[in-house]
Amino acid sequence: MSDQEQSAEATLRASRALLGVVARSVSAALHEITLPQFRVLVILAGEGPLRSGAIAQRMGSHPSTFSRTVDRLVAGGWVARTPSATSGRERIIGLTAAGASLVAEVTERRRREIAEILVRLTPADRARVEEALQLFADAAGEPSARDLLTLGL
Repeated sequence: MSDQEQSAEATLRASRALLGVVARSVSAALHEITLPQFRVLVILAGEGPLRSGAIAQRMGSHPSTFSRTVDRLVAGGWVARTPSATSGRERIIGLTAAGASLVAEVTERRRREIAEILVRLTPADRARVEEALQLFADAAGEPSARDLLTLGL
């Protein structure tokens, strides 16, 4: 196996480990809402209140189909609809305290598990991992919002 192939294999192995962290961090939330619903909460947590159509576009959903998702989130108390200041027809969707709390809990679970993994390493190894991850992230570039939303990131 070439050096490049070994590096790719090591990266694949690390990515599977990180995907496991992501899956575990969101699993408790999925007892309360679906993954697509959680994706909506993540969008709103990152961008603030938005028109329903703008959220549907970011998720790659048709607005009429997406309205049912919003209905369920409103019924569950995760988001609220408010009238638009610029248009009487439009509604703005924003997180409620419960929705913001759920996103924060998932993020904190993820952060905590990553910290628990990193503490198993020596300080020198942690520094090497941090440097390697920074190099990888810089080489890969920023993922698209759509890519991140696939996993509710």
